[in-house]
Amino acid sequence: MATATADWRNRLALYARLARLDRPIGNFLLLWPTLWALWIAAEGVPRLGVLAIFVAGVLVMRAAGCVINDYADRDFDRHVKRTRHRPLTTGQVTEREALGLFVLLCLVAFALVLMLNQLTIWLSLVAVALAATYPFMKRHTHLPQVHLGAAFGWAAPMAFAAQTQTVPPIAWFIFAAAVVWATIYDTQYAMVDRDDDLKIGIKSTAVLFGVYDRVVIALLQVLLTVLLALIGWLAGVGVIYYLALGLASLLFVQQQWLIRDRSRDGCFRAFLNNNVYGGVVFAGLAAHYALTA
Repeated sequence: MATATADWRNRLALYARLARLDRPIGNFLLLWPTLWALWIAAEGVPRLGVLAIFVAGVLVMRAAGCVINDYADRDFDRHVKRTRHRPLTTGQVTEREALGLFVLLCLVAFALVLMLNQLTIWLSLVAVALAATYPFMKRHTHLPQVHLGAAFGWAAPMAFAAQTQTVPPIAWFIFAAAVVWATIYDTQYAMVDRDDDLKIGIKSTAVLFGVYDRVVIALLQVLLTVLLALIGWLAGVGVIYYLALGLASLLFVQQQWLIRDRSRDGCFRAFLNNNVYGGVVFAGLAAHYALTA
């Protein structure tokens, strides 16, 4: 009995690693644009039930995305220094187990969204399609980072649909901001693996941009700042939000410094720095609504 219990604990630990529960950074990168959208849609006071469903949905769908990503990359990950010890690549988890876990997580996410209105349910089908197809994009296009942004950003129109039963233009601006932001931080992430990706033929924006990677990232950072300023104007927020946006922009300067020599460690630290960026933008929104309530 003790041996069986230990075996199950080991299996669950492996499934948790496969779903990246030990690395929550992805949860936050998906959560921040979701919270931006919810706070603006609700003018600072989202319904508690809607907030809880979206936070849980972020955790579940990010886990599902990690599982299907490892399934898609199972034959490539062993050639990449950062990923060669993942459970599916090492054979600790089977392909059948990975697919089963992915389906289970998607069913949990769908059960959550069924508690929302019909428009949100229909939009959730697009979210699942984006999450399921993203890992395969790196075989066919140099823009998988843009596809990831669409998968992460789709929470914005869903948040407005759940909160207001409409998807106004501002929701699509938040979606666009999420796409640009994901392209920034996932390019930084891809720069960590670029040498390995070039050897095995994996496509990414880091490979596409080449020696112009820092310049393109800088341009995207400017574009994101403009988009977030426009979103603030459309939402009618006050100066405190723009002060937060200015502070967040300084983090982009720090990121450029971190990737200046394109070292693996520097690029990875720049990627992680985006969690703070998203949190600062949200803090500006939350503070505005809290102080004007």
